[in-house]
Amino acid sequence: MPAVLTVDPRSGVPIYLQIVEQVKRSVALGVLRAGEQLPTVKQLAIDLTVNPNTVARAYRELEREAVIETATGRGSFVRTDEVESSPRVAVEIGRDAVELALREAKAVGLDRDEVRAIFEAALERWFSELPKGDSQ
Repeated sequence: MPAVLTVDPRSGVPIYLQIVEQVKRSVALGVLRAGEQLPTVKQLAIDLTVNPNTVARAYRELEREAVIETATGRGSFVRTDEVESSPRVAVEIGRDAVELALREAKAVGLDRDEVRAIFEAALERWFSELPKGDSQ
């Protein structure tokens, strides 16, 4: 698996969800390709220094979300049909990121209008039309 997964136990996000999101992002970006094998539960647990049950939970969630499939005795693989649905994965990643940002904004006491103003400014900055001849 070419993608390097990392976890941050202090982030406030459960470790298994960090693994799930990173695998989904890797699939959506094409870093992990259809049919590619993921590390074994034991190997990823060792690499990340986490409990194997945490990795197993992440893999179960990825299977439930149809991102990976597990073949008994062979391992876990990115689903071969996942390439066609990677836009769906990208939408899920985006939705999760927005929800996390909203949760954080609410936790620090921002009200709906403040969040809307911040969101609108960010949308304008990241999705505004560039004048002809300009590029990012």
